[in-house]
Amino acid sequence: MAHGRAGRTSVLAGVVLLLMTACGSDDGALRSQGARPAPPPVSSDLPPTSPAPAPTSPAPPAPSCAEQTLGTLDLGHQVGQLLMVGIPATDPVGGYAQLDGVPVGGVFLRGRSSAGADAVRTAVGQLQAAAPLPLLVAVDQEGGQVQTLKGPGFDLVPSALEQAAQGPAALAATVAGWAAQLHGAGITMDLAPVADTVPAGTEAANPPIGASDRQYGSDPDQVAAAVTAAVGALQDAGVAATVKHFPGLGRVHVDTDTDVGATDPETSPTDPFLRPFADAVTADPAAVMVSSASYPQLDPDRIAPFSSAVIGLLRGRLGFDGVVMTDDLGQAGAVAQTPVGQRVVDAVSAGVDVVLTVRAADAAPMAQALVDAATADPVVATRVTASAGRVLALKERFGLLTC
Repeated sequence: MAHGRAGRTSVLAGVVLLLMTACGSDDGALRSQGARPAPPPVSSDLPPTSPAPAPTSPAPPAPSCAEQTLGTLDLGHQVGQLLMVGIPATDPVGGYAQLDGVPVGGVFLRGRSSAGADAVRTAVGQLQAAAPLPLLVAVDQEGGQVQTLKGPGFDLVPSALEQAAQGPAALAATVAGWAAQLHGAGITMDLAPVADTVPAGTEAANPPIGASDRQYGSDPDQVAAAVTAAVGALQDAGVAATVKHFPGLGRVHVDTDTDVGATDPETSPTDPFLRPFADAVTADPAAVMVSSASYPQLDPDRIAPFSSAVIGLLRGRLGFDGVVMTDDLGQAGAVAQTPVGQRVVDAVSAGVDVVLTVRAADAAPMAQALVDAATADPVVATRVTASAGRVLALKERFGLLTC
């Protein structure tokens, strides 16, 4: 019995000793529970922590020269940028003097001149010196029967059909040659190339285009290749190209310059004859000219220059964001039944940027009508400002406008 009690006492003492060893200090208890020692104090000599900088937005881009210039123009001068007025190619300086002080944005040398490049350069220099802002100086230098400027320093330009027969590469070289001559004479814009497709066998029945060989062909793919080559060559030479006559005059049987009733009943938003215009847009032409014909599938009520649907097709489906201009809205038969002032208001309201008239006498009444409409209607005023901005941007792009 004594031996049993001693054994139990020995075991109990061992348990007590084990417990004392495990709990012998607070530090050991903390370590056994996985706790970490307190960090050392931070020196008061260290600099305070700075807060992270707040994210900043990128600085807005500096305004372009066109935007700066637009900001200085009153309504009358904005309206002026939307007008291109015809003056005689044989007497540009005298014609400009007939504009009654209207600050037009552009002039069109109408008619034909054989005075040569030196004479044209001198006259254009005088026009630019007299203008409050640099002018777009435009000509119809298509080739064949449509060539405004001839004489020393200007090559004879073959018709569009002859140009297209060379193939796109040779055509581009041909256009580059006479475009350089235009640029050297101070011409800033060519109302070319023609992107109208005339169906084979109908040329004689198409007075505005086919009867004069103004088309590049009867196949829209061929026309597209030629138009794109011409746009590039003109603009590489520093001359703003104007693709015309959207959405096409190749199927009409009436000349819009001389009569009413020019209608194309076939053109639709998916018409293959739009291909040359669509391809031309990818070449980034300075301008597209809208025809003065009617296109019932696009707009049954209004002719093209007064149709927001037609211009919306060009802006939307084709994605053109440059200058949209009209064909002649002065003496053209297609608009003879519409008062002169109403023509410019209707065109700008539809989305046109530049209204062309071949008559200098139209400058003052057109300008006044547009000023009155913009003063009365904020929507028209907004359109005027936007269009003036596009015209000024075109001028800056081609080196006319500098700040």
